[in-house]
Amino acid sequence: MPKQVGDRTANRAPLSRERVLRAAVAIADAGGVGSLTMRSLADELGVKPMSLYHHVANKDEILDGIVDLVFSRIELPSPGGDWRHEMHRRATSARDVLRRHPWAIGLLESRTTPGPATLRHHDATIGTLRRAGFSVAMTAHAYALLDSYVYGFAVQEAALPFHGPDTAAEVTEEIMRHFSPDDYPHLVEMATEHVLRPGTDFADEFEFGLTAILDALAGWITDEQPT
Repeated sequence: MPKQVGDRTANRAPLSRERVLRAAVAIADAGGVGSLTMRSLADELGVKPMSLYHHVANKDEILDGIVDLVFSRIELPSPGGDWRHEMHRRATSARDVLRRHPWAIGLLESRTTPGPATLRHHDATIGTLRRAGFSVAMTAHAYALLDSYVYGFAVQEAALPFHGPDTAAEVTEEIMRHFSPDDYPHLVEMATEHVLRPGTDFADEFEFGLTAILDALAGWITDEQPT
């Protein structure tokens, strides 16, 4: 048996705020944010619940912290780079991060005490759009549009009963067995002409939609660069 030191063992890393937050993310990844409690967090860390309060004040602070941790994993756009490339990179990175942490989709914009990584992310995104020539108002519109698309796609992607190329076909074929093609001709056309084609992957729709949005945003840029 390893020697006990307080409420942790001698061969375990000392408790810290970072370690508490990383454990909280692991719990949320495994069972959703609803499974995250002070008790479950203490159990995950192998400590007594009261030990957590030396590093976080309450569950709200934990939620603030893990949201900030998720934001820190999204690639920052560079205000000095090509705005379209930077927005594409940022959107793709955000989608990848949300696929790993789907519980965060509904939390990213919900916190009223954002952390430094969150603030850096917002500032860099705004800065990139402003440097590209978007007015303040159009920057706000563009940011909202991009986030609505990325977050909305992440919600839909997480909820779908299939993942990966050709997996939609299995679900679609099963659904089609339960209705007459004559009753829903447009659904059948979509299924046979698109969904059931080899290699079809719903994930590819992300790139199509993002490109359409970036194309539209390009027309909003003013001739004069912001000062």
